[in-house]
Amino acid sequence: MEHDETPRTGLTRRDYVKYGGAAVGGGLLAGCTGEGGSESTTDAETESTTETATETEIETPEDSSYSVTMSPVGTVEFDEPPQSIFTRLTHHAGMAFALGRGDDVNAVNGPAYYDTTWKQFTARLPGVEVDWADLYPSWETSKEKLYELDSDVHLADPAWVVQLEQWDMADIEEVAENISPWFGNSLSARHASPTDEWTGDYEYYTLWEQFEKVAQMLREEERYEALAAVHDDVLATTEAGLPPEDERPSVVLLTASDIENQVWAYTVGNPGFMTSHIRPLAPHDAFEGSIESGSTVDFEALLEADPDVLLFLSGMQPSVSTNDLRATLESDPVAAEISAVQNGRVYPQGARYQGPILNLFQLEMSAKQFYPEAFGEWPTSDGGPYPEIPEDEQLFDRQHVADIINGEF
Repeated sequence: MEHDETPRTGLTRRDYVKYGGAAVGGGLLAGCTGEGGSESTTDAETESTTETATETEIETPEDSSYSVTMSPVGTVEFDEPPQSIFTRLTHHAGMAFALGRGDDVNAVNGPAYYDTTWKQFTARLPGVEVDWADLYPSWETSKEKLYELDSDVHLADPAWVVQLEQWDMADIEEVAENISPWFGNSLSARHASPTDEWTGDYEYYTLWEQFEKVAQMLREEERYEALAAVHDDVLATTEAGLPPEDERPSVVLLTASDIENQVWAYTVGNPGFMTSHIRPLAPHDAFEGSIESGSTVDFEALLEADPDVLLFLSGMQPSVSTNDLRATLESDPVAAEISAVQNGRVYPQGARYQGPILNLFQLEMSAKQFYPEAFGEWPTSDGGPYPEIPEDEQLFDRQHVADIINGEF
């Protein structure tokens, strides 16, 4: 990462962090260079200052500022790593967590729900804990709450926040200038289109590309490199074990508050990091592009698609019983005919807005659910945390990942 050696000439409200470049529409989020006052000085003042500096030989501390560039905000300059971290979605909170900064997160969407979800996975990482249950729920965040939280960085996507009813571009700029910068990207989740203000400036990233930039922002590049090496190993292992294309299962991802009355189906081949734990495993999309991801479907539509594997989002929640889901499907005369139900291939999943750690676990669990002959059977235990996997069937070393998170690597 290159450091910006240019001395600063203006002060921000937080003089350790500021925007260093334009991002939108002719510089809507350009650098914050101060809160008022003239930057000019008189000749006499300049001369006096020069003389004083010469006589006393004042040493100027070396500039330690650095900059990181990520769409949509552009280049952001920091004097030191942010301490308190606002997040809106859990892929960003999960990145901070993976870098050993989970305790510095002060807000997250659905804190109680996602705290429980994360704990289901971190139970298998020795000495690693997460505690988000009592954080501010930030899905419908307000500008006033951001002032109250007074975060050092807003690890959230302004191109999505501006779509909230109570927000406009003036609010986005105000927060960046008066509190701290925005630095996040969320429309990469499924390559959604930004609003007109961001058209032409928006770039999509993979989960791990964005994670690298967040690591640069927090100055945790070594942790990132160590975790990225684990991720590379998992991808290499799974790629080497994939069967021929005609032997791969057809899959659909479902979520339902009431499975007998309303089910949402998500396709598995679409771009974006929401499917970053499934797409590398190259299963077939059961609907073959015939529905939009997120469509409501009934059992008849599922039977027509006839997936070999059914995945249930939120299936890792302690309150959700995969066995009960299976029983409900088996008792319905239509659903019981679906191949996945007949063959006992109905499985839980965790979260789509996954950070790097959940991504590692979910790559492993999906590999086992799709290709048990190559990667070992997915355990049939119901409820409880991520199951114990025999060491010789694990796709990554739990202790090593825990050590990286804890900075002991």
